[in-house]
Amino acid sequence: MPDDPGRDTAVPEGAPQDPDAHRLGRRYVTLLVAGVSVVALTCVAFLLPAPYVTMRPGPAFDTFGEIGGRQMFTFGKGVKTYPVDGALDFTTVSVTRADTHVSLGSVVEAFLTSDVAVVPRDIVYPDDESAAASKAEGQAQLTSSKDSSLVVALRAAGYRVGERASVAAVAQDGAAAGKLRPKDEITAVDGRRTPSSASVVEAVGRVEPGTTVTLDVVRDGTRRTVDVTTRPDPRDASVPRVGVSLGTVYDFPIDVENNVGDEVGGPSAGTMFALAIYDRLTPGSLTGGRTIAGTGTMSPDGTVGPIGGVRQKIAGAAAAGAKVFLVPDANCAEAAQGSDHGMTLVRVATFDEAVKELTALAKDPDARVRTCS
Repeated sequence: MPDDPGRDTAVPEGAPQDPDAHRLGRRYVTLLVAGVSVVALTCVAFLLPAPYVTMRPGPAFDTFGEIGGRQMFTFGKGVKTYPVDGALDFTTVSVTRADTHVSLGSVVEAFLTSDVAVVPRDIVYPDDESAAASKAEGQAQLTSSKDSSLVVALRAAGYRVGERASVAAVAQDGAAAGKLRPKDEITAVDGRRTPSSASVVEAVGRVEPGTTVTLDVVRDGTRRTVDVTTRPDPRDASVPRVGVSLGTVYDFPIDVENNVGDEVGGPSAGTMFALAIYDRLTPGSLTGGRTIAGTGTMSPDGTVGPIGGVRQKIAGAAAAGAKVFLVPDANCAEAAQGSDHGMTLVRVATFDEAVKELTALAKDPDARVRTCS
């Protein structure tokens, strides 16, 4: 009798019959059916949607070039600009759409593919976010990125950019409900001038919760005074709140149009936007004639913020011929874990640092700069 029950348990005709032979035969058939079932279930599993999305290298766009048939940046009449050379590319990631389900087989394939990342779906699309909602959010982030990058670039180029605090949203059950409206500009709190959103928060924070504050407001060009009784923050009763979200309206001294449109979404091109505008408004070259690529959000104060998919963006930049890649400081550890694809990965935490490092490399490609290695 064979030792391996998975083998054929039949015996030659006329030979003595093993009393367990029929039972072993039934067992073999059972195991065979079970094996087939496992194979079938595995095949089905590979076709079933998996709760993951894939992130792949996307295209790189030259901020000095065209997008959608138009120059990416155009400047108003009379604005002094300077010639540029080389390229300043912002990079992208191709992410599975919110309404697309990824099969387990595709997930496994992506795991085995270099420069492709697999992440849980709810990280990219929280609360089953729809494709339309995801695109709308990405466009809103892009709009904010355009403003922030323009503010930083203009100020770095020597222009004065004014700003005003504006109401972005009013909580339905908040203290200011029925008193303030979106787009109201708050110019003073209790007679104290508030030229920025931060100054409004600071002025309101000076009073005790339950205190009434007087807000000077401009609505549709008309000035008015609004009294709001503050309420305690639900998370910290010592902090006064008026129940609004604040934004900032900027007064730009010159016209600069960012014509990216809906080609991309999200805030991660902000750093490259700012560098491109600055390079056009100042003499000299940031590229040294080479292709420079990078990524990073840009705050109005010039801080370069972290992004997702840095390794995919590095791969995309390399495919576009970049020699230098600007990496947000917070993404350097992740970037260093993958291939640099023959590029210099330059670590940057602020806009000023990015300008400094690029200026050094433009003068000397072998200059010592802060890297992610």
